[in-house]
Amino acid sequence: MLELSHIRDSTEQVIAGLEKRGIQNAATMIGEVLDLDQKRRETQLEMDQTRAEAGNVAKRIGQLKKEGKHEEADQAQQNSLSLKEKVKELTQAFQEYELKLKDALYLLPNVPHARVPEGSSSAQNIEVFQHGDMPNLPENALPHWELIQKYDIIDFELGNKVTGAGFPFYKGKGAKLQRALINFFLDEAAQAGYDEVQPPLLVNQDSGLGTGQLPDKEGQMYHATADNFYLIPTAEVPITNIFRDVILKEDDFPIKKVGYTPCFRREAGSWGADVRGLNRLHQFDKVEIVQIQHPDKSYNTLEEMCAHVKSLLEKLELPYRILSLCAGDLGFTSAFTYDFEVYSAAQKKWLEVSSVSNFQTFQSNRLGLRYRDAQNKKYLAHTLNGSALALPRILAALLENNQSPEGIHIPQVLQTYTKFDLIHD
Repeated sequence: MLELSHIRDSTEQVIAGLEKRGIQNAATMIGEVLDLDQKRRETQLEMDQTRAEAGNVAKRIGQLKKEGKHEEADQAQQNSLSLKEKVKELTQAFQEYELKLKDALYLLPNVPHARVPEGSSSAQNIEVFQHGDMPNLPENALPHWELIQKYDIIDFELGNKVTGAGFPFYKGKGAKLQRALINFFLDEAAQAGYDEVQPPLLVNQDSGLGTGQLPDKEGQMYHATADNFYLIPTAEVPITNIFRDVILKEDDFPIKKVGYTPCFRREAGSWGADVRGLNRLHQFDKVEIVQIQHPDKSYNTLEEMCAHVKSLLEKLELPYRILSLCAGDLGFTSAFTYDFEVYSAAQKKWLEVSSVSNFQTFQSNRLGLRYRDAQNKKYLAHTLNGSALALPRILAALLENNQSPEGIHIPQVLQTYTKFDLIHD
């Protein structure tokens, strides 16, 4: 959530940032926020003044009664009742303005960092790095959805029977390879200084609001309505919410957390090659890294997190590239995002496998996540997160890029975990 003080002090800058995202009515939205803020502040001032006046009248009543001025005391009593009623009305009006203001702020996305490229869609994202040679596969190379059927390692039809489309079963060496990737990612994160947590898979409404998944503008979250819980779309949500309403010390930074979870998203809407097989699922596994950092150091931390993801992909021997997302493709909560894509040789396309983002104070303002400096002043911390990594498209690329007449070769770094080096008939 954008800081109200920043909107007041840098109105034109905020409007320009939202317009950079492609929000045409940014000036109107910010105008509504400022109008509600002004009305709320005016109401609060009047409420405080009326409450103080009511307190003075109450003291006056006691004094008048002591002096035997009963008629004046009765008039003051009537005035006191009137003032109390006015305080009640003003309190209700203040609370309504407060709620409307919060709702209006919840609808505003983060302002892009100055380094974010201009652009309205993914076509304007900028490639900033590329690594690795493209695999040279034979003419009859198969896409992963045919490979998994050939070697019987993932079963989509069984998942459709038990649950529905987008909920596959991993079987045999497919399940072992999935577990190997999870353990490899967690072990690498531990070596990089991340503290592992195993969070809940359902969160309450306050947690969804805290990290910006709620209000759910795109209908991505599964909602367990009986208990008003939400299935997590990413481990970012429960892990970052560890620090909701927490005040840190400066020497607590950096805080580094990692967690593995299944993730649940209702999105998988369209049909065709883009969503075939593992390209898009309703349930998938992901290892997530989260950092809480001092504002002065968060962009250095962003680069450090990117270096960690790069090391994972290089150890898996996957060709990859990094994109700096343009303003129009930036996530709602992000101030700056790098996307990582691996090359799928059989599909002849790039597949997104990670987003590494700096949210600056957007999440911490919603969360109430602050820190005290040496002078005991409180400031909002910066939050960052990244996929390290999301498994489905990593698995798809590994299967496709490593296929051979003998079978599918397992990268050296994973063989300690899988206990096999080849998936074959």
